[in-house]
Amino acid sequence: MSDISFTSPAPGYWADENVSADDWNSAKWQLKNRVSSLADIEKHLTLCEEERAGILLTGTKLATSVTPHYFNLIHPTDPDCPMRRQVIPRIEETYTDPSEMADPCGEDSHMPVPGLVHRYPDRVLFLVTDRCASYCRYCTRSRVVSGVSDQKLETQWDRAIEYLKRTPQVRDVLLSGGDPLLFSDSKLEKLLTRLHAIPHIQFIRIGSRIPIFLPQRITPELCAMLKQFHPLFISIHTNHPRELTTEVHDALGRLADAGIVMGNQSVLLDKVNDSVEIQKDLVQKLLMCRVRPYYLYQGDLIQGTAHLRTGIAKGIEIIEGLRGHTSGYAIPQFVVDGPGGGGKIPINPQYIVESNEERTVLRNYEGKEFIYPEAKLAAVPE
Repeated sequence: MSDISFTSPAPGYWADENVSADDWNSAKWQLKNRVSSLADIEKHLTLCEEERAGILLTGTKLATSVTPHYFNLIHPTDPDCPMRRQVIPRIEETYTDPSEMADPCGEDSHMPVPGLVHRYPDRVLFLVTDRCASYCRYCTRSRVVSGVSDQKLETQWDRAIEYLKRTPQVRDVLLSGGDPLLFSDSKLEKLLTRLHAIPHIQFIRIGSRIPIFLPQRITPELCAMLKQFHPLFISIHTNHPRELTTEVHDALGRLADAGIVMGNQSVLLDKVNDSVEIQKDLVQKLLMCRVRPYYLYQGDLIQGTAHLRTGIAKGIEIIEGLRGHTSGYAIPQFVVDGPGGGGKIPINPQYIVESNEERTVLRNYEGKEFIYPEAKLAAVPE
């Protein structure tokens, strides 16, 4: 049976530093006290050789930064801790496989305006910031996120808004980056107001890991502001059931109470969530948080992430292990983002055993086969 209990990481490593409850529950304090240097990390973790070298050598590719809230979920001595592998650099990040790319989703080649990606006919990706509360080591946009790489995100806000106004086929805008929920309430409200005023934009989505890394940011005031802009969707990003703490559960509850529809996007990661058992615990816990599991992504071919990627067969195995063993609402769609800009391609286990004009033979989750006759026109009596 899955463990759906929610626990709090506070105050953890900071217990001896007399951090007050008011400070700990403050998003500003959490951001100000992010762990970002080798010295800070070594105060709390016993690093392995690969991690120490990684922290020293990867600073020009993607910054290291972890909120205290999330840092307290990390095992202090185990380099294979699932949370640790997501946010602590390793020397393997400096290795590049020949198949890897700086821009694996082909976003830069689909920008009619800097910062605005128009790859699908009716929707756009609006990259509004290059900063996050914490930085995931498998980040698809590591080429522009965190401000330390050579390529910079140069979003042109007014040109982006004008492009949207004169492109009526766009009905859906996804705000991402970086993390849009790092914006102040007033700055985010101004942006949402401008987008909401464009008649053909039917709904807005926000992609965010803030509810996981920084649940203190999800205040009643933020939720009340967001509530003005329905239909509004938020795609959160959590990869492991231990990330769903009491604080995260409560933050997601505030968003749900504000009428915001939430889906979760996970990335399949080696030694993090690459088992049916972990994925089952995660998706069932998400439903308890009123979040629908939406996508399970195969890891993108990002430079320096081969040590975190699994094979596609592992994702198929996980989906097959979930099907029939948990609610349909709990099963995400496994997708591969076609390398170079092919978009999301759904991948499913094979349940069709045989198909012809007369019948289709289907296999269920137990391996049993069932025959479904193909429809034929009934004979019309003379």
